[in-house]
Amino acid sequence: MAGLGGYFGLFFAALIAATLLPAQSEAVLAGLLLAGAHPAMALLAVATLGNVLGSLINWWLGRGIEAFRHRRWFPVNERQLARAQRGYQRWGYWSLLLSWVPIIGDPLTVMAGVMREPLWRFLLIVTLAKGGRYLVLVALIKV
Repeated sequence: MAGLGGYFGLFFAALIAATLLPAQSEAVLAGLLLAGAHPAMALLAVATLGNVLGSLINWWLGRGIEAFRHRRWFPVNERQLARAQRGYQRWGYWSLLLSWVPIIGDPLTVMAGVMREPLWRFLLIVTLAKGGRYLVLVALIKV
């Protein structure tokens, strides 16, 4: 049962790291890989699943956030929102390949929701991007 704690910790670190909250899932994954108590591919799958689900939360928030755009507490002004929408329209869903990048990746996943990116395409591209990032990390540590 103690082995499940590592998986749960990694899952939640990856989930939180994919939202707009600050967290470091890579450090948790690296620590678990170096400890050697879990199979690398299982850790890769858990980290990817958690991170993609966190991005899905962002997408879902983006789908509904525009209803609040005229509220005082809304996090961006009209000009910033219009600029982000133009950027997403310019680069389209391919910009989601950068969803793994710190600082810009999380807002990209929110913007995909705002722009009504189809869920199937969002999940496909984000899973490839985030899974690829974790795969590179696993490969670097396991070499």
